[in-house]
Amino acid sequence: MKMYRQGDVMIVAIGSIPATATAEVPRDNGRIVLAYGEVTGHAHAIHDGGVTLLTAPDTEDRFLRIMDASGVELQHEEHATITLPPGDYLVRIQREYTSADMPAIRVAD
Repeated sequence: MKMYRQGDVMIVAIGSIPATATAEVPRDNGRIVLAYGEVTGHAHAIHDGGVTLLTAPDTEDRFLRIMDASGVELQHEEHATITLPPGDYLVRIQREYTSADMPAIRVAD
């Protein structure tokens, strides 16, 4: 299993995107944003073309399809740039558990 991490964002290569993931997330100022930073306002973003971010109604996960043969770059102001090869990916924001009686919360980046 091929996995990538950039801060609180985990990207996992998958065989195919679920058929229920049909809602395309619109670009924000020309970029695909995987996650916005809650603390700094920075974003984990892809500026390249040839990529689509999808959501499914039954999960908080999102799905990334990279069609550009040379891959795309995932950029963030405080992290090293990651090059993602073509393929389908699950995008998940990391969560942390502070105690057994508290719900999981998103990791703040």
